[in-house]
Amino acid sequence: MDKKTVYIVQAAMIAAVYTVLTMLAASFNLASGAIQVRFSEALTILPFFTPAAVPGVTIGCLLSNILTGCALPDIIFGTLATLIGAIGSWLLRKNAFLCALPPIVSNALIIPFILTYAYHIPGGIPLFMLTVGAGEVISCLILGELLITTLYPFRNILFPVISPPDSTLQHTAKETVSSSLPSDGR
Repeated sequence: MDKKTVYIVQAAMIAAVYTVLTMLAASFNLASGAIQVRFSEALTILPFFTPAAVPGVTIGCLLSNILTGCALPDIIFGTLATLIGAIGSWLLRKNAFLCALPPIVSNALIIPFILTYAYHIPGGIPLFMLTVGAGEVISCLILGELLITTLYPFRNILFPVISPPDSTLQHTAKETVSSSLPSDGR
């Protein structure tokens, strides 16, 4: 299968699972609010396995925020927090423990402002940093690390090695250029 197709399919599947898990959390009133534990945030560690997880969790978060009726600032900045966390996880992918930290930090820093200014929930930003941070520790650190441990033996089956589409296109262009160069018989 084409690498670009694999990348798109992986991203779409991750977005779908993220959305389903968020809807499940929403049914228990855990997807938003001052105290939230989005099970779907465990997926923000998937960049440990594949770069397709970055757009996957971002699109999943965007869809989830729209479908659960979030306020516009939450749709925008909540999705941005997940994107920042996923990029951070990708950058720290060499260490399974460290890749869980960027989503915890990004959400603990951004979401409290959304709760305070978009939803006007009483309590204050420092309190929300603690409550959102605690929820992210549960989702990303505990559930996320369990997910890494569970998926790691199957990583080559579930996440065949791929590059993001841009670098795939660059490799293809290099191969095309090098194959079109005249051979000097060496």
